Amino acid sequence: MPFDPTPPARFPPSRDAADRRAIARWLLAVAGMVWVMVALGGATRLTGSGLSIMEWAPLSGALPPLSHAEWQRLYDLYRTIPQYDLVNRGFGLEGFQQIFWLEWSHRLWGRLIGLAFLLPLVWFWVRGRIPAGLKPRLIVLFLLGGAQGAVGWFMVASGFEAHSTTVSPYRLVVHLGLALFLYAMLLWTAMTLLHPGRDAPPASAPLRRLAHPAAALVVLAMLAGGFVAGLRAGLAYNTFPLMEGNLVPDGYAALSPFWRNWTANIAAVQFNHRLLATLAGLASLALAGWGAAVLPGGRARTALLALGAVVALQYALGIATLLLVVPTWLGTLHQTVAVGVLTAALAALHALRRPPGRPVAP
Repeated sequence: MPFDPTPPARFPPSRDAADRRAIARWLLAVAGMVWVMVALGGATRLTGSGLSIMEWAPLSGALPPLSHAEWQRLYDLYRTIPQYDLVNRGFGLEGFQQIFWLEWSHRLWGRLIGLAFLLPLVWFWVRGRIPAGLKPRLIVLFLLGGAQGAVGWFMVASGFEAHSTTVSPYRLVVHLGLALFLYAMLLWTAMTLLHPGRDAPPASAPLRRLAHPAAALVVLAMLAGGFVAGLRAGLAYNTFPLMEGNLVPDGYAALSPFWRNWTANIAAVQFNHRLLATLAGLASLALAGWGAAVLPGGRARTALLALGAVVALQYALGIATLLLVVPTWLGTLHQTVAVGVLTAALAALHALRRPPGRPVAP
């Protein structure tokens, strides 16, 4: 949804620039909260806490249980789902409280994100400080945030079905993908407000052609990681670089039709994540090295070097997470740094935008 970051001349230029910076800082703060939300979501999933709250109460759910009777009621509800019988039978009210608090914090943080977006939006709107063309995008962002809460409950509800101890991998990937899309829109909008001009140097044209597929590979690797998380595929094939002695594991194409292997076959899902992460890493490192060689300095060069560094860190974390059989703290860190990779990729794409009116290089 394009918008003109330069508002009409209603106020002195200094006032317009101040408004853009203020809105950008607000959006960056909300994006930071979304980043924390993704990390909390990873911890919630890895600890099995996501199914501990079986009610969707957007308003009243903001308060935790305030009496023993309420705690007992929620615990009794939890004991009706398969996860309790198959995973946590007999862990008592104290054990239930431990997983409850993490899921409750996750949901509370989502509510706080909504308030952190809505209240400043109303304030900027009423005071006429929103740049021309930006209001529709801000409304879309708010609606996406609300939809994310509904999708989150849609995902959690899949874990209450018979014989299920986890949520649907498909719904988990939709929930993760929407969170990443919301984060990307917030970040891109803020960067455009802070850097409305397209000032990429002429030497960046070839880099731009590699930056887009590299960023696409980053996103695909992250979504593939969602299926790894949903199937708990990281608990298998805990060797690297081979998988039980093979580059491509036995049973990669065990399911029919073939496409189901990409989302429901542990061997194929983990291999695909490894492959996409490797391709994304190689493309990003090549892009960073190329940028360091041909760009004299500036925002684009810094973003490309940051992309190379954070991709290398993320790849190392992924290997460590696999070899150590997904400890909770390391799995959460791996998911958290993934957002850092996305951040660097978006910053690089933004800094490399083609200047308006400049012909496409052959």
